Amino acid sequence: MNQLEFQRRRERLMAIIGPESVAVIFGADEVLRNADTHFRFRQNSDFFYLTGFTEPNAILVLTPGREEGEVTLFLNPRDPAIEQWVGRRLGPEQASDRLGVDVAIDINEVDKKLPILFANRHSLHTLWTAQSRFDERVHKWLHQLKKQRKSAPEQIMNLSLSLHELRLKKSMLEQHTMRRAAEITAQAHIRAMKSCKPGLYEWELDAEIQSEFLAHGAHAPAYPSIVAGGENACIMHYVDNSAQLTDGALVLIDAGCEFEHYAADVTRTFPVSGMFSREQRALYEVVLAAQKAAIAVARPGNCFKDPHEASQRKLVEGLIDLGIIKEDLDTVIEKHLDRKFLVHGCSHWLGLDVHDVGAASHKGKSRVLEDGMVLTIEPGAYIPSNDTTKEVDVKWHGIGIRIEDDVLITADGNEVLTSGAPKHPDEIESLMHG
Repeated sequence: MNQLEFQRRRERLMAIIGPESVAVIFGADEVLRNADTHFRFRQNSDFFYLTGFTEPNAILVLTPGREEGEVTLFLNPRDPAIEQWVGRRLGPEQASDRLGVDVAIDINEVDKKLPILFANRHSLHTLWTAQSRFDERVHKWLHQLKKQRKSAPEQIMNLSLSLHELRLKKSMLEQHTMRRAAEITAQAHIRAMKSCKPGLYEWELDAEIQSEFLAHGAHAPAYPSIVAGGENACIMHYVDNSAQLTDGALVLIDAGCEFEHYAADVTRTFPVSGMFSREQRALYEVVLAAQKAAIAVARPGNCFKDPHEASQRKLVEGLIDLGIIKEDLDTVIEKHLDRKFLVHGCSHWLGLDVHDVGAASHKGKSRVLEDGMVLTIEPGAYIPSNDTTKEVDVKWHGIGIRIEDDVLITADGNEVLTSGAPKHPDEIESLMHG
């Protein structure tokens, strides 16, 4: 993405908070994994959205209308000795040209210079976080101003209300990036299908997926990949990926890459041996029909809840037809009797985060879908072998099926970004045997 994209985002945000406001956004810090080893650094999504900057220990301050510069970035200074160990830094000297900010300042000057940017502003907007030390720093700077008898902001506002609204609708550049993340992820799922055979371990398919991500410049998964063979598929967030794949079982893979900070999120379920059994195919086709019904109503003017309701109805009808559920449709939905088989909702927003920001409802009403929004469509049905399903014929036990795609809402309907990953059972069998 280019400088202009990030500049436009900052300008839109400053227009929302108004000329008498100041906003402060903290970048992410490095996180220790163990001893003196850090996790690979990943920038805070809100901070990246406004800057494109990918170094730790940085703070962005927006001061609309300030003559000396509306956009101030505090960041680490250049230091050849440190850079020899951790890699090159941008430094304040290059930040203005490279990032398009007005003022760039050494982070070591933050306690001295940042409070000045708060002075004479009516309201302060910040992202209250789970890391209280950031919140404490904001209050420290406000207290510092008051001690100096300078005018400090009277109101403290939550910036997420406005910033996350901006993030919800994706620009053309964002859509292009997410389309590429989807393409890479689809190829990874195809590779896993082609590689699969009885006797492999789940982690071996995981390795195939990660390799495909890396081969196309996606340096990390967007979330820990789920490779769940057999009844492991009935565990929603199964990430052990350690069991052996057995002949006659299904394997559920929920995996998506992160490409240039944007996530894909795809699930495919397929037979380890390459051929569905009669029961597996029957239940799979129920889930597939539910997904098609959900995608059909994911369009502008409809609501966020509509895909879930469409898929739920299809799933329940299918489970009744298969004899897995004994009650009638209205009774099942009214009394929520489907919840032991239909564990999760159908959709979540997608973007810089896998479960991306943005309200799904407003004042008790479901959000209306608009051009530029991206959401997942992921119905699933799960029949674990336990006391909750003892009334179900054992031939269905241990089957878990989820089918998930990434869907962009367009002006006249939608685009399934991840359509490159096969999901019709005939296509899957053909691919695996081919």
